[in-house]
Formats: sequence, structure tokens, C-alpha cells
Amino acid sequence: MTDEIEVQGQKCTEEICSFEFPKQILMVVTNATRGANGQRTGVWFEEFAVPYLGFLEQGYEVTVASPIGDPAPIDPASENLINDVKWSQAKKALNAPLKLNTVDYMVFDAIVLPGGHGPMMDLAKDETLGKIINYFATQNKLIAAICHGPAGLLPAVKDGVAFVNGRRLTCFTNDEEIAAKKQDLLPFYLEDALKTAGAEFVKEGVGVVNIVEDGNLITGQNYQSAKAFTDAIIKYLSK
Repeated sequence: MTDEIEVQGQKCTEEICSFEFPKQILMVVTNATRGANGQRTGVWFEEFAVPYLGFLEQGYEVTVASPIGDPAPIDPASENLINDVKWSQAKKALNAPLKLNTVDYMVFDAIVLPGGHGPMMDLAKDETLGKIINYFATQNKLIAAICHGPAGLLPAVKDGVAFVNGRRLTCFTNDEEIAAKKQDLLPFYLEDALKTAGAEFVKEGVGVVNIVEDGNLITGQNYQSAKAFTDAIIKYLSK
């Protein structure tokens, strides 16, 4: 019998040692600093920081990218002193994203789109992101988006059919926009745009945690869903 040895935490035989490579996650964030009414916006910090740090805790390798590669702005309404300290590593990651069209997206196991109103302004019409989403769809790789992140699913159209057509999903709802008094910030209502593209929209009440899983698509309704969203992604990738 061949003895087992341990090399860097991996159990191996003396002849063969197989290593499990870490999951590769691509997180795509906005570069938009202003909404339709000129009000400051950007990434909703919790929706980036909670998944980002959760993935690192799992040993995943995380690459952050944005449409133009410049630092991703954080919506000032999502910052506070306690979280700035607790999530400082995540804030640093937002300072130096790669330019999206330079990323070798084929090497990743999952793509994750955090929200904030910023994605409504740029990710919603980013052709490179649409191409990447279509690739992940054809390869049955995980696609995940939270709150306004699903705006980044809209450019994914193949042969005239939207990626979201027939898919069960959620996002920050019209009711939540109204409750937050963000209507003037919007170039359009994301819930309506997803429905128009053929999505089967699934929503809960304002501020209620809601995660919708449909095959290789995971979506979260709001920032309150950030932890559950992260857990759902990790569970999926652990299969």
C-alpha cells in the first residue's frame, strides 16, 4: 500500500499529489459617480465588502474590475466609520480595479455584480460585460448580482434574446426606490427593465432579505441580503 503524505495541507500519495486550486471570482463594479439627477452615487459598500471579504475567508482568489479601470466610487450614503474600519481591506480593493476589457474572463469560476445606483449608469450598457455574461451563461458558470447589480445583466443579449429572458431573479424593487426616495436618481426602474427583457421577477417587501436562485444565476434584492447572497454563492461553489 502506498503511504499518504501531507503537502501544504493536501493529502497525497507518494507518487501523486493533487492540489485543489482556489476558486477564481471576478467582481465587476461601477465607475459611475453621479446619478441621473447629478446626485452622488457609486457602489453600495456593503454589497461589495461583505461578499469580497467572505470570498477571501473561503480562500477564493478575487479579481476586481470596472469598465474604465479607475477607482470605483463608494456611495457616500453607504459609508460609516465602523464599517470603514471593519471593511478596510475591501475599500483598498476598490481603489485599483482592472479595466474590464483587459481581463481574461474565461479563467473565472464566477462573476459577481455588486449594486449601488452606479451600475444603472454604466454597467447597464457595457458591451464588454454583456459579452462576459453571455460566455458565463453558455459555460454554465455562476452569475451572481445583488440590488442594482442585475443592471449589468441587461447588455447580455444573444441572437436577439436577453440573457434574463425566462430567468427567475430579483433586484432592488420599484417599491424600494420609492421608499428610499431615489426616483430622481434613476435613468429607469431596474425592476421594470428586467421584466421588459422577459425576466420572471420575484420580490419581497421593502428591506426584506430575498435571494433568488435559478440554476447558475443567483440574485439578491437589496443590501440587507448581502450576507445571505454571499452564503448562497459560497454554497453553490462548494458543490
